Amino acid sequence: MRVRGALLLFGWLLAAASLAAEVRDYPAERVAARTWVIHGPLGDPSVENQGFMNNPAFIVTAAGVVVIDPGSSVQAGRMVLRQIRKITDLPVTHVLNTHVHGDHWFGNQALHEAFPQAQILAHPRMIQEAHGGQAARWLALMDRLTAGFTRDTRPVIPTVPVVEDQQLSIGGVTLRIHAPPKAHSGTDIMIHAVEEDVMFLGDNVMNGRLGGMNDGTFRGNIAACDRALAVPAKTFVPGHGRTAGRDIVTAYRAYLAILFETARAEHDQGKQDYEMKDAIRAKLGRFAGWVGFDLNFGRHISVAVLEIEAM
Repeated sequence: MRVRGALLLFGWLLAAASLAAEVRDYPAERVAARTWVIHGPLGDPSVENQGFMNNPAFIVTAAGVVVIDPGSSVQAGRMVLRQIRKITDLPVTHVLNTHVHGDHWFGNQALHEAFPQAQILAHPRMIQEAHGGQAARWLALMDRLTAGFTRDTRPVIPTVPVVEDQQLSIGGVTLRIHAPPKAHSGTDIMIHAVEEDVMFLGDNVMNGRLGGMNDGTFRGNIAACDRALAVPAKTFVPGHGRTAGRDIVTAYRAYLAILFETARAEHDQGKQDYEMKDAIRAKLGRFAGWVGFDLNFGRHISVAVLEIEAM
């Protein structure tokens, strides 16, 4: 009985600690007249960053607040709500998720709890894949990488699909949806806030950081960059890294194109992926200081070679 009582007490303490846990505040930075971005730290989810490392954003419209990618956990979503409340008392009416990777959308839970009538929108394939196992996989991954910090998170999967060329008009703001196929994840949308001159890129573009490519394609991601560059926007919000001008899109496209085209040339000479690394690295020196370069560089070559062999 004593052991059982001690275990019950320990479990209660863990649950209480988890409920009390909060993601530390990150400021919302104004990037356009009605648009704010909360820039998360670079790197992968970890104990140190509490699993928070993407760029949640929000637009304050006349009808309410539109949120893009509210973060990686219920705790991150609550932090995003705290920052919104510093700007406006208007309700959240819409939440858009740029793709299926959970570090961008598990914050839906907090927004749904606070505003259950808010519409949550995403690519139809994102909705399908989240239901098909991606949500569970990402929950387990976030829990492991944060040593249980995100454990109270439950997936609130979007229910409203948005598709290529769809246009949403919300409180005086027009949102145009771009859905490039086979880009970063195969479930991607990019969002052009027309009147704000802002383009939300999701993980089709990162700035100062490199992440995984296993769910997408190099050619598709390069095409997504070209698509973004064709949009007449002034401000570009990457999935990770600082918001800036179109130069961040050009830079990320250059990384993808240099790696892929060099890998193709090396492959045509009969080289294996591990034999290409020196030649490709020599051409990517400007990116060597990006967060995640050493971790992902070799993996990206392997993904590129598989894509080349499937051409």
